[in-house]
Amino acid sequence: MPGPTTQARHRLPVRKLFAASAGNALEWFDWTIYATFSIYFAAAFFPPGNDALALINTFATYALAFFFRPLGGVLLGRFADVHGRKPAMILTISLMAGGSVAIGILPTFSQVGWLAPVLLLLARVAQGLSLGGEVSNASAYLGEVAPKERRGRYSSFFYISTGSAVLIATVLGFVLARTMGKADLTSFGWRIPFLLGGVLGLVGLWLRRSLEETELYQEKKETARRVERPLLTTLTRHPRAVGQLIGFTMLSTLCYYTFFSALTSFAVKGRGANDVDTFLALSIATALFVILQYPMGALADRYGRRPQLLVWSGSMALVIVPLSYLVRPGLGNLLIVFCVGLALYTALTSVAPAIMSELFPTELRGLGIGAWYNLTVAVFGGTAPLVLSALSAAGAATAFFWYVAVAAAIAFVVVLRMPETAGSELP
Repeated sequence: MPGPTTQARHRLPVRKLFAASAGNALEWFDWTIYATFSIYFAAAFFPPGNDALALINTFATYALAFFFRPLGGVLLGRFADVHGRKPAMILTISLMAGGSVAIGILPTFSQVGWLAPVLLLLARVAQGLSLGGEVSNASAYLGEVAPKERRGRYSSFFYISTGSAVLIATVLGFVLARTMGKADLTSFGWRIPFLLGGVLGLVGLWLRRSLEETELYQEKKETARRVERPLLTTLTRHPRAVGQLIGFTMLSTLCYYTFFSALTSFAVKGRGANDVDTFLALSIATALFVILQYPMGALADRYGRRPQLLVWSGSMALVIVPLSYLVRPGLGNLLIVFCVGLALYTALTSVAPAIMSELFPTELRGLGIGAWYNLTVAVFGGTAPLVLSALSAAGAATAFFWYVAVAAAIAFVVVLRMPETAGSELP
């Protein structure tokens, strides 16, 4: 009897992919609710009487925590290279869940005075360290378990889970804004999402305990342990990879914080948009963002990474400033802004773990991604809401969107010089 003539249909290890992505989902759920609900809890942690200053101080805490991300990327990325991806991912999700619960039960300024913002900062620092290791370690894991011809598809689950978590956060914002008065949201309602983050953390921790270590890590763990001055080695042996990672991450992080975080407060506080309309528009756009991840990952496996990244960076350079003029009251305007921006962004997010994993060798992958990705995110992403708030207060909000357009032009040039890596073996 003749043997089969067709290749067996590939089955995605969906549970494994969601388990690997669960920590990142929790990370971004927590970071999104902080930015989203800041308009309600800012005054709780700072002296009363100046709501604008309280909001700026809250975003300053948001930005300061970002500068612990590179430290987390270095420490936890190196930990993952030496001790394994799985234990590193369990550690990061535990830190993030603990920080979320802590914020949900913190006392206010009226109760404990200046101890309140100090405790808030400490909780955010723990989350910053955690997130610094999470992105690099989960990206490395997804890149290493994927067949080379399907790395884009596997990578897409990273932002499917992330987008789903952000969608939960924005829908929660919509529901709470619709069902609770602003007085109740300001008094206690803002705590609900942070406590929910702790529950989601337990689910993610349970999922991750079942993961197996990657074969590539097992093969290279002894090599990783023998690397001397690993951070310096990423620069001396892989300078081009470091430059490329910084180049496209600069635009990526500005896109993320523009559309998922900064625009929410800017639309409501700066342009007078209705908060319910803003949350609804962001929720619909986030659903579109999630839906497009897998198809875009499959397209990148078939046609390459560079074409998608060129479309994303080139289009963003052209449309971001015109879109900013549509940020004003009206659901239709807000839908256009959020949907266009996030649909373009999927060209990068769908394959981000694959692209980053393809830059560094296994023995330096966790550290290489963790250090340079997180440094770029800290410099450009962590300051985005603060910069936008300050420019808005000075009456120059449009300058922020020109800033993003310049970053997009730089990313376009960087991507243009990158080699195509679709279907290649990991270095």
